[in-house]
Amino acid sequence: MSLRTKCGPDFFVRYDACQRMHHSRHCDVPASRRPFLTPHTLHSSSRVLENLEQTVVSSFGTLESQPDFQTPEFEEFNGKPDSLFFNDGQRRIDFVLVYEDESRKETNKKGSNEKQRSKRRAYESNLICGGLQLEATRSILDDKLVFVKVHAPWEVLCTYAEIMHIKLPLKPNDLKTRTSAFGNFSWFTKVLQVDESIIKPEQEFFTAPFEKNRMNDFYIQDRDTFFNPATRSRIVYFILCRIKYQVRDNVKKFGINKLVSSGIYKAAFPLHDCNFSHKSEDLSCPNERYLLYREWAHPRSMYKKQPLDLIRKYYGEKIGIYFAWLGYYTQMLLLAAVVGVACFLYGYVNQNNCTWSKEVCHPDIGGKIIMCPQCDRLCPFWKLNITCESSKKLCIFDSFGTLVFAVFMGVWVTLFLEFWKRRQAELEYEWDTVELQQEEQARPEYEARCTHVVINEITQEEERVPFTTWGKCIRITLCASAVLFWILLIIASVIGIIVYRLSVFIVFSAKLPKNFNGTDPIQKYLTPQTATSITASLISFIIIMILNTIYEKVAIMITNFELPRTQTDYENSLTMKMFLFQFVNYYSSCFYIAFFKGKFVGYPGDPVYWLGKYRNEECDPGGCLLELTTQLTIIMGGKAIWNNIQEVLLPWVKNLIGRCRTVSRAEKIAPRWEQDYHLQPMGKLGLFYEYLEMIIQFGFVTLFVASFPLAPLLALVNNILEIRVDAWKMTTQYRRMVPEKAQDIGAWQPIMQGIAILAVVTNAMIIAFTSDMIPRLVYYWSFSIPPYGDHTHYTMEGYINNTLSYFNIADFKNRSKGNPYSGLEKHTTCRYRDFRYPPGHPQEYKHNIYYWHVIAAKLAFIIVMEHIIYSVKFFISYAIPDVSKSTKSKIKREKYLTQKLLHENHLKDVTKNMGVIAERMVEVVDNNLRPKLE
Repeated sequence: MSLRTKCGPDFFVRYDACQRMHHSRHCDVPASRRPFLTPHTLHSSSRVLENLEQTVVSSFGTLESQPDFQTPEFEEFNGKPDSLFFNDGQRRIDFVLVYEDESRKETNKKGSNEKQRSKRRAYESNLICGGLQLEATRSILDDKLVFVKVHAPWEVLCTYAEIMHIKLPLKPNDLKTRTSAFGNFSWFTKVLQVDESIIKPEQEFFTAPFEKNRMNDFYIQDRDTFFNPATRSRIVYFILCRIKYQVRDNVKKFGINKLVSSGIYKAAFPLHDCNFSHKSEDLSCPNERYLLYREWAHPRSMYKKQPLDLIRKYYGEKIGIYFAWLGYYTQMLLLAAVVGVACFLYGYVNQNNCTWSKEVCHPDIGGKIIMCPQCDRLCPFWKLNITCESSKKLCIFDSFGTLVFAVFMGVWVTLFLEFWKRRQAELEYEWDTVELQQEEQARPEYEARCTHVVINEITQEEERVPFTTWGKCIRITLCASAVLFWILLIIASVIGIIVYRLSVFIVFSAKLPKNFNGTDPIQKYLTPQTATSITASLISFIIIMILNTIYEKVAIMITNFELPRTQTDYENSLTMKMFLFQFVNYYSSCFYIAFFKGKFVGYPGDPVYWLGKYRNEECDPGGCLLELTTQLTIIMGGKAIWNNIQEVLLPWVKNLIGRCRTVSRAEKIAPRWEQDYHLQPMGKLGLFYEYLEMIIQFGFVTLFVASFPLAPLLALVNNILEIRVDAWKMTTQYRRMVPEKAQDIGAWQPIMQGIAILAVVTNAMIIAFTSDMIPRLVYYWSFSIPPYGDHTHYTMEGYINNTLSYFNIADFKNRSKGNPYSGLEKHTTCRYRDFRYPPGHPQEYKHNIYYWHVIAAKLAFIIVMEHIIYSVKFFISYAIPDVSKSTKSKIKREKYLTQKLLHENHLKDVTKNMGVIAERMVEVVDNNLRPKLE
């Protein structure tokens, strides 16, 4: 239906009277009597929104000619630092607006300051006309600052609770709660639980969307506590975002967000209820912030479960669902970490039994194998045994345990996602967000651009949209082009890193020692390949961080241009753009090392060149798996350190600087609103970046876990700290965020499902193409015994010699590209990593039979592993329902009881009204018949 509907005549009489306040000083209608608050004008939420839309100063184009705005009353601070009320001690502060008084600015630009003052006065006047009550107080520590405290009266709260379809209590919930599956271990779980004597469990209620005409049906024991502080702040923020402050040339300007971004207001935020380090002196204060810090954010509570119900009550469902998800993800990581450590220890214990590594390190085998140069200029011939240490480390990660762990992680990620869906369904029921999608309002930015009239296909009525179908196509095309451009920019940076690798490898090959004597400890580890890998990984990490910072701003601009309808649509659109960019940004270098490096190098006599100039990189004789592990370690570790610096140090340092600036006036007692103002703002996308950080980590844990079994352990340790760090900064370093509703984790759920499906493929391909597991298995079962081998039993002996091909030094195309190497006089051939026929063979330098056996085995392994894991995944997904049977029953039961309660109350009202009507009809009939009888 169209949002625009006609209002009753009573509204226009009173609204016009209020509009004439700019030409007359007699708009003194009290808040409780203002038009859209009277009962007979509230038959529909669209009618109230229409009234709100029209609440704007008329003829605002000439601000200076309209001096008669309604302004908040100025009051002095009453000396109560913990007070959450106006000076009268009755009206609760639901929101705080902060601005800098233009008359007291040091640089007083009269023209711009006057415009800012006029817009602010118009905005505040419209807030007052909209039913809100304002009280202004000048700062104690900085007399240039003014704090405008906002209070929503009961009638305003009821009106907008109906508009926003907020669910409120009908009656206490008498359904039985589910008993814990670990009831027999209550002595153990009690240690992990939050102490219920400190944080008391919330009473559960049957709820229903609020309706003013059914107010008697709701569980209203006390008007002051019926709307909790989070709900009050949410309602007030809804109003603040939709009040206009200027209309010029049919262009509407409205909302507190624009006023803050343009500097007219310095900040806008709801209040924390007390100091985090001690309880409030006000006995009526619930001290929820103090309880959260003590039982959630403090390091001594690190082992305890999170008080999710209190987090949800204080910060809203959106913050609550994030911490619920993060906590559940961390719990599931515990199992993955245990299995990963077991696989790592298996490889570590068995590294000394690694036959092929022993051959590399043996002076009579690896010490006598001369390897071909890996570049055209300056690179020397080199002995295989200089890679001894890296081959030992490779045995730890490239073992049978890695294969087992890769299969396990494919199953683990499915279990995690399926069980999280069940947990999420339980939270939807417990937190009353089951039908949230039907309740969500359009964003004010979207509503302001709705200028095109179209016919709704369902209702066949007119409605307004921001752009036509053709305009929407143009916007989508432009946005997609911008995203594609930035992805190509990342790919270009990856190519730059590859060119760096190729260039610097030549330098390291020329500068680093050419002989391995076994006495220099640095020489054992600092090979040209290792030096190139480490420096390239560090540079790649720096480029990732720089591009990430720039693209964040670009993605927000693109999403704003798209103009999504609801806040959920906005966040989902931004989420997909940011993750697509971050996916390429963070994972591209890993994909290159895993699947491209060393795969297309040709052979020494006919190498493959990049851009016609740079010879393609080769892997170590043991493969590129160790280099992939190094890359993952640097990026995961560097990202964790960088994020902690951003999340902990930056807000702490900023708050410390702010406190140092006011240290000279520290003896003055500052009120609650001024203390909160000097905290850091979280930002509307603060939670988005927290999700993004965790999902990128989730990708590292699942996509490349076959190369790094310790990744889940690192993620587990990081997440245990992350939960408490996020809790600490929210309760101590940041202002209180506006509570928001959320049904689930949004677009992050399908993103994780996509990563889970892709992870099966990447891990199978890492084992097949990046590690040497398949070539070793082929050698063991086929080429170590006749007809291809000389051994009488299955063995790994001779594997290194069998997998290194021969090349005749005389066959170099350009002898000038040959490399000096002392002691090469007795050697006419060198070795290289490939499966090709030797020189002199009829098919010299062509791929031999071993190569085709290995390729067939790799492809067969990928197909078998993928089908097994996918089959298990789909079976698990089918066997585990998204919503548990008990949760479904609770939802149906509550819906039935709610409808029954409302229906019975409605029948009582109808019966009561019918009885009154019947009595009146009897009286009328009796009065009419009595004269006739007389």
